[in-house]
Amino acid sequence: MTSTPAVTPESSDEKDAGSLEKSTIVSDPVATPSSRVWLKMDCFVVPLCTMMFFLSFLDRTNVSNARLAGLQQELKMTNTQYSIALTVTYIPYILVEIPSNLLYKTIGPHIMLPTMLSLWGLVCTLQGLVHNYSGLLVCRFFVGLFEGGLLPGISLYLASFYPKAMLQYRYSFFFAASGLAGAFSGLLAAAIIKMEGIGGRHGWSWIFILEGIFTFLFGVSCLFFMPRSPAHAFYLTNSEKKMVLTALEEDGITTANDEIDKFSWAEVFKTFKQPHMLPIAIMGFFNGATLYGLAYFLPTIVASLGYTANRAQLMSVPPFAVSFVFSVISGVLADRYRHRGLTIIVFGIISTIGFAMFLGSDKNQVRYGALFLMVPGTYCIGPPLATWTANNIAPHIRRATALAVLITMTNSGGILSTWLLGTLSPPPKYTNASITFLIFQKNQILRSSDELGTAPEPRGALGNDSVWYQYTL
Repeated sequence: MTSTPAVTPESSDEKDAGSLEKSTIVSDPVATPSSRVWLKMDCFVVPLCTMMFFLSFLDRTNVSNARLAGLQQELKMTNTQYSIALTVTYIPYILVEIPSNLLYKTIGPHIMLPTMLSLWGLVCTLQGLVHNYSGLLVCRFFVGLFEGGLLPGISLYLASFYPKAMLQYRYSFFFAASGLAGAFSGLLAAAIIKMEGIGGRHGWSWIFILEGIFTFLFGVSCLFFMPRSPAHAFYLTNSEKKMVLTALEEDGITTANDEIDKFSWAEVFKTFKQPHMLPIAIMGFFNGATLYGLAYFLPTIVASLGYTANRAQLMSVPPFAVSFVFSVISGVLADRYRHRGLTIIVFGIISTIGFAMFLGSDKNQVRYGALFLMVPGTYCIGPPLATWTANNIAPHIRRATALAVLITMTNSGGILSTWLLGTLSPPPKYTNASITFLIFQKNQILRSSDELGTAPEPRGALGNDSVWYQYTL
């Protein structure tokens, strides 16, 4: 069963782009894309996606900085109510991820992604105006609703611009934005809370207002310059577009036959029958629980080690900064040697050592040092996991569904973390949470080891059902 997207008037540029995508370019004596062409893509596509995800992570997790700045006391919230507020964000977030990716081609990423950005930026701004707990709950719900489709959408967007062997390095940059957002949010919050009392508002209120306004304005600006696909990239010449489209088709990312990439419920359901989907989804849950636990609670964890609120904001910065550097370096190496699973194993071991140190030591200095293993080890698993998924599922509809399923499971893990660290594990050791995350990291190592395997390259409508499909380790 297929659905037919609505027919809309096309500009001459869109028609030209469409003809480029449909043209038979195999016979065209076009050279393989040079490093200059990919560099042009990198200078536009990667920073755009990175900034979007940076703002996404910043606006979703700045509630932890606001909590440390007095949000919980001002709204008279208990720890349980704080966990409920975080959980409320995840419910719509999870529900919209798969539907939004299935609408990706119909609406177009150049419209859908910037619109999401603008809407949740507006809601984040309104979060700074709330006066009671119920108002916060409403805002958190709509932040999740409008932001939910962004990460699966960006993952699919990047996967439609680059061949498999070049993807993790680019994923690493935009996933590293989460670590950068964690580092930057601490610095930004430490500066913004000094606005306490300005306009009759608390410092935590200004955190939401200023960060939300910037997101809204950036989202609106993206509507004017974000290309729909490589064929619509205004910064590439026609010959460069042909080079890129040929490379993508030869790598099985796109097909010359548009019918293959059309929406089909049959292809959606086939995604769930893929033998490697279940292990990848489980790893997504394990990593999501650990990652969002650190994202939402790291400032609070650092404060529990004896630092003042403002000092804790600043001391939460270095572990996130280290994860940014590790993520980019590992992305370069993983693309060069085409090993995704091995990257997950290495960082899973690093994270496991960090949690063991945090759990086993009574010294605050050692526990703080353990964060430099826990945070990079956890955050650097996301890029290879998403790349692994994108590399090993085809055609487009299956890839869109698989990425959405992975991120849905990741955010489902986030729900668990809000309760583990929010109410079920008292500081400073957070024993229950630390043991759970330690077990999750060990299981990711084992699952990654089981999934290592390879076979030959994709052609035609069978996607990864083809006997010639080349899986990535």
